[in-house]
Amino acid sequence: MSILAEDSAVIVKTRELCAQIASDPLFIKLQADVERFLSDDSARLQYQSVHERGEGLHQKQHAGVELGASEIRDFESAREALFENVVARDFLAAQRELETLQKEIGKYVGGTIELGRVPTSEDLADKGGCCGGSGSGGGCCG
Repeated sequence: MSILAEDSAVIVKTRELCAQIASDPLFIKLQADVERFLSDDSARLQYQSVHERGEGLHQKQHAGVELGASEIRDFESAREALFENVVARDFLAAQRELETLQKEIGKYVGGTIELGRVPTSEDLADKGGCCGGSGSGGGCCG
């Protein structure tokens, strides 16, 4: 039997983990915050506008163009207004939390596959560098 078979212990436990995540009250709230943002045209347009302005300023700066004080002020003002919008603010917080959750679970699974055992918190601690600084390589450098 393959480790990836639908009825393998690994896939069964993976589904159990997914069910646990999906039923977690905080996860449900985060999903609701994302859905609320996605259904709010005004918040989405405000977010898109601020994002595009930021990208434009970044491209100008990267190209060596000096940014004007007024365009920086305008961007900062628009960004502050975005953070005052509770729907957008909750969305951004939910997005960060969900990305962090995904990365953390990925660290555990990746660490287990790399180490051949359940990683400890010390194994998962960010040690700097693309290989975690442990000298094992981990296949990420190179």
